[in-house]
Order: sequence, then C-alpha cells, then structure tokens
Amino acid sequence: MASAPPCFHDRVQSISTQSSQVAATLDASIELDEMRPDDENETNAQQPLISGDSDAETHTDSTRPVHISFSNAGPVIRFLTLSAGISGLLFGFDTGVISSTLVSIGSDLSNRPLTTPDKSIVTAITSLFALLSAPTTGFFADKYGRKSVILVPALLFAVGAVIQAVATYVWTMAAGRALVGAAVGVASGAVPLYITELAPAELRGRLVTIQSLFVTGGQVIAYLIGWGFSALPHGWRYMVGIGAVPALIQLLLLSWMPETPRWLLQTGKHERAREVLQKVYATLPSDDRALAIQDVLTGIQSEIQAEDKAMRGLSSASDEFDSFTNVTTELITSPANRRALTIACMLQGLQQLCGFNSLMYFSATIFAMVGFTSPIGTSLSIALTNLLFTIVAFAFIDTVGRRNILLRTIPFMAVGLLACSVAFLFISTTGSQSAAGAPASRIGVWSIVLLLSLVFYVAAYATGLGVVPWQQSELFPLRVRSVGSGIATATNWSSNFIIGMTFLPMMNMLGASTTFVLYAIICLIGWLAIWRIYPETAGLELEGISKLLRNGWGVDESVHGFRERRQVAYEGNESIHA
Repeated sequence: MASAPPCFHDRVQSISTQSSQVAATLDASIELDEMRPDDENETNAQQPLISGDSDAETHTDSTRPVHISFSNAGPVIRFLTLSAGISGLLFGFDTGVISSTLVSIGSDLSNRPLTTPDKSIVTAITSLFALLSAPTTGFFADKYGRKSVILVPALLFAVGAVIQAVATYVWTMAAGRALVGAAVGVASGAVPLYITELAPAELRGRLVTIQSLFVTGGQVIAYLIGWGFSALPHGWRYMVGIGAVPALIQLLLLSWMPETPRWLLQTGKHERAREVLQKVYATLPSDDRALAIQDVLTGIQSEIQAEDKAMRGLSSASDEFDSFTNVTTELITSPANRRALTIACMLQGLQQLCGFNSLMYFSATIFAMVGFTSPIGTSLSIALTNLLFTIVAFAFIDTVGRRNILLRTIPFMAVGLLACSVAFLFISTTGSQSAAGAPASRIGVWSIVLLLSLVFYVAAYATGLGVVPWQQSELFPLRVRSVGSGIATATNWSSNFIIGMTFLPMMNMLGASTTFVLYAIICLIGWLAIWRIYPETAGLELEGISKLLRNGWGVDESVHGFRERRQVAYEGNESIHA
C-alpha cells in the first residue's frame, strides 16, 4: 500500500543535502520549446532520486509551508492545462450541437423525418462507444503515457465530425457519432488524469475544473453556431462539421506538451520528471521551489516503492496483459482501492443519472414541445447558465471543498427538478411542430416557469455535480490510478447511454412530470451516499489521499483535516499580506 510523502517541517533536515543539489540544477527558463518530451525510447540509468525513507508515514499536509495560487502558477501550467482541456471543449460541443441538429435535420437523412428511435440511436450511440473506449484508457495511459492517449481522440473527433457533415443516411450519421463517442470516451478519462498528475495540490481542483469550463464553453459555442445556421438549408451539416476545427488545433498543440512527472518516474525517466517539475513550480522562490520539487519526488518515489512491494504478492507479470490484470486485481482486492473505486463510480453514475445530459441532448426538443418559437435560442440560456456557474465552481472548489459543494448544491438540484415536474403538469407537450422545430402552440406562464426551473437546476448542477466527479483521479494510488479512472469514466458513459436511450421513451410512456420526479429522487439518494462515504480531498497531495481510505471511508478525519488545512492557508495568506 502506498505511503504518504513527508511534510516539509519533518523533512528539512533529512533532505537538506538533496535540496541544495536540486537548487543548483534549477533553470528558471520556461521557454515552450524546452517542454518537448525526450524521445519515447529514452532510458535513464540514474539511481532513484530518493530512498524509501520510513518517515514518509509522518506526512501531514496541514503543515505544508509552500503556498502556490492560481495567480502565480505561471504560464507553463496554464498552457498545458488549456491545451489538454480542448478535449472538454470537443465533448461539450458535441453534446450541444446534437440538440440543435435534432430539431434542424428535417428529412435530410434517409429522405424521411427522424423517428423517436432514430433520435435515440443517433444521440445514444456516442455514449455507447464512449463506454466501450473509456476502459481502455488505463491500459494505454500506463503503456504509452498520459499525453499520448490524448492525441488519438483528437484525430478521431476530427474524422467523426467530417463523416457527420457529409452523412446522407441515419446509419452514416450514427457511424460518425460513434467515432466521436470513442474519442470522447478516452479523452474524458485521460485529460483529468493528465491534469491531476501535473497540477500542484493547492490548484488541482481548479485546474481539473478547467476541463469542465471547456465542456460548458463548447456547449455555448455549439448553441450559438446552431442558432446561426438553423435558418439555412442543410445548416445542421455546418454545425457538426465545424467540430473538426478545435480537434485540429489540439493536434497542433500536443507537440508542446510534456508527460506527467508521475508517469515519467514510474517508467524510470527521473531527470525528465525533474525538468517538468521545475517548470510547474517555476514561479516560486528558488528555496521554496527546491523543497516543493523534492517533496513531490519523494512522495512519488515512496509510493512507487510501496506499490512494487505490495505487488510482489501477486503473480509475476510476463507481458502487458498480465501486468494490466495484476493492476486490476490490486484495484479490486485492496480495501482502500475498492473504496476509492466505489466513490469514483458513485459520483460518475450520479452525474449522469440525475438527468442533466438528457436536458443537454434534448433541450431544444423540450422547448419546442412546450411552445418556444426559437427552441435553439432558448437552449442557449441553459448552456450560458452552465458556463457561468462552472466558473463559480472553479473559484470555490479548492477553498470550499469537493464534499461541501456537493452537499450544498444537490438539494437545490432536486428542488429545480420537482419544480419542472409541477410545471409539466400544466403544459401540453402534444402540440405539432414544423420540420424546422417551430411549434404550433404559444408560450404560456408555465412554460416560463419550466425554463426558470431548468435554469435553477442547471446552476446547482454546474456548481457541484458537474465538476466534482472529474476529480476522480485524485482518489487512486499511482499504480491503479489510470485503470481506476478508466473504470469510473466507463460508469459515466454507461449511465450517459442509459439516459440517452431512455429519456424520450420515458417522456412518452410515463409523462414528463413523472420523469423529472424520478431524476429528483436519484439526486436525493445520491446526496445520502455522498454524506455517508465521500471524504474531503481538497488540498491533499495525491500520495496522501489513499491513506484516508485504508481503514474506512475517512469522512470525519478528512473533514477535520480540511478545516486545519484551510486555517493554515488563511494564516499563510495573512502573513504574506502583513
């Protein structure tokens, strides 16, 4: 089992010699061309950077003396986060553009209007292929690196967007969306993993949240494009085809992105890992930078050694498949890893089963049903709300905490869903529509109530459940991190697939009011599960989080520790401004 890295105060004497050597080799330059990774076949014959000191067990993050904020994080960490986060923009664009496409496509596919099964298949096939591809993320991320598995999704998304744009049959449209699904399935697990392993602990929540900002930004862009092209003949083809542009931009940016220091150390590339960390902490004073780098290196190396020792009890891995099997076995058989997997899968499943993406996929369809004359334009208000409150989450996720945000926002989600249910009782959804999606009915008071209730629900979702589940990678120790993240991401996509396939049939069979009540009940059940088993991880080093889950769920200990870390950070900021 991984041991936690030591705190600075306990380690200053034991690493003073190593720290001075680190300081002597530091290079303050952060030129982007220096960030190019070494040859993939690079080998490093250096000895391990640290020895597995037994005092690693004494680490407590609450006394960490080095404070780094987003404002002084430096351009390198921002560039890497933004470059990787484009994958989120691609996913957000896809979820937004399909909503606009479904009400604009008319009879362009197979020379007939789309049926309800057609719409469900075209929508849900993306989630299905994301579900199939997501579990492979762990294997390929461990074998080829975190950065490498972001490259292929960008290429697949570009190809899938072009196929959708030229599709003439339902099955060709579905094929293009299947490629997009395979792309976002891998990227949705790889990008949070990449950012999590690269980010300083103090900034990890906000940097991972940047991907969610890109997702919501992609949705806004998609609705704006949909609004602009909806009046043009075959305008939906331009909507989906434009999605290839950010994918191609990301392909160009990928050449500048290094690997994560944790993967580099795991594969023996010690000096390269040190170089990446020098750039991550480049804005700190040299003494603090040396201590910060050595502390991270010490924690990672200690965890690697502990996990190697733990794996000796398993069968020897003779090839990649055996190694993957052993890692999966460790993930399932270790109580701490099992708890981490349970939490990650619970959060990812709840994120989808609460019904949010049914709204994103079918919002234009819903607004057309209830009488809005510009359903795509009305859907834009939902996307803008999502973006605005994701920015709110970005500001508070590391200071308020992951657990606190969820416990405070999920009840408001349930209230919004119940208000939608009441509104639907007074709205007829059987009005006819034109091919372009314009309804025959007029907007009533309850339609406005429905819109406001959905905005309220989306605001609560975006602040909490929309961003927190993607912090999943921080729950797992290094050896099982990529596999655990892949399984959790697969849970997200399996739930997404269920939502995409069942939403319209549930609306038809149960009625809209009952459908939204079911989503509200799921929210309340999820709130109880979070209150019971989800510990507070904000501000903890990655190598220390698994310690919480060794002998239980660690909820009380984590809440107490978070309060202490927040107090220390507050006192540190006060001393800086004094």
